[in-house]
Amino acid sequence: MHTRRGTIPIFFRTMLMVVFVFSATHLSAQDDRDVSIPLDHFYAKPVNGGLRNFLSKFHFSLSTGYGQTFYKQDLSDFAVLQQPDSMPVIFEGGGQSVPASINGYRYWFNRADPSGSRNYNAANDFIVQGDSAGLAFQGRGWSIPLNVSVHFEFNRYKVGGGFIMEYHRPGEMAPNRFGDRINSYSPDFNSTFYKKYYFLFGAKLYRYQYFVLSADAHIGGFSLSRKFDKTQVTKGVYMNVGLTVERELSEYVRLFARPSYDLKSFTLNMPESGLSLKTNMNAWFLNVGITYRIPELKRCFIKECRTQVNHQHGNMEYRSRVHPWYKKQNPHHGENYPSLIKYKRKNKKKMNPY
Repeated sequence: MHTRRGTIPIFFRTMLMVVFVFSATHLSAQDDRDVSIPLDHFYAKPVNGGLRNFLSKFHFSLSTGYGQTFYKQDLSDFAVLQQPDSMPVIFEGGGQSVPASINGYRYWFNRADPSGSRNYNAANDFIVQGDSAGLAFQGRGWSIPLNVSVHFEFNRYKVGGGFIMEYHRPGEMAPNRFGDRINSYSPDFNSTFYKKYYFLFGAKLYRYQYFVLSADAHIGGFSLSRKFDKTQVTKGVYMNVGLTVERELSEYVRLFARPSYDLKSFTLNMPESGLSLKTNMNAWFLNVGITYRIPELKRCFIKECRTQVNHQHGNMEYRSRVHPWYKKQNPHHGENYPSLIKYKRKNKKKMNPY
């Protein structure tokens, strides 16, 4: 009996085809895994410096500006004696009657000077109780601060500290009431330097393109100059709250403006008595400055390298050496120079077609 050609069942032919395709696919995948050329030798992963990445979180700031100080001395515990053609004298208030002889203080800004005994003449002299009249002496001064700070940023928060050297000129101290009856007085120095030292706390609130809005606070202490009698003066705590508006020039440099408000005071302990006088010296400031942080990438060491973005040489990653410090060091297309040179003012003679 003869077997006819092509009588192999279709089922067996189909199975042979499936086995063949599966074997070919498996061998192809195995060949891909066993690449003869080690690509990782050509595309090395960059080695990032852990210490440099950590140091890049520190930001160094330098700023200056202008400030107005508002002095206020509450005389609730005192009475004021004003005699003709003389400076006012403050003395302990609260008495039911005016003594014939008054011992008080003729000066009470940066130190307390006793006035000696003053005789009261009801016909010519003027006396007012500070508590019942709501009497206070007020004045202004202006300042030029120099602020140096360093802070550490993580996520949207920042912590750090700083130091301020402040050139200050106080103004005249005048009564808030009875200005036509009580004379003003002036500090016995024209200018001085205040020092402040503080811890810094803050957080970023909002970002719009290159602009960042932050809120921060300073908490610390302050030092008055030698023109203040330290045996009589007790200082309070220095606090400052403000908003910082930053403009990012590059990844490492920012310009900023910071309006803020100071809260601080000192107490003058009067000699030869148990009296004390608190002087509030709150102030507002507007500072402008610059912030710099250490780059996490080193500058490319090849002087002829014209790469404009972060790039590798070997297994080390570098930043571009093409851009100035006030431009993006790793820019996207057209980010640093969005306008062609031919449209800029410096090409007014049309010498550059680009």
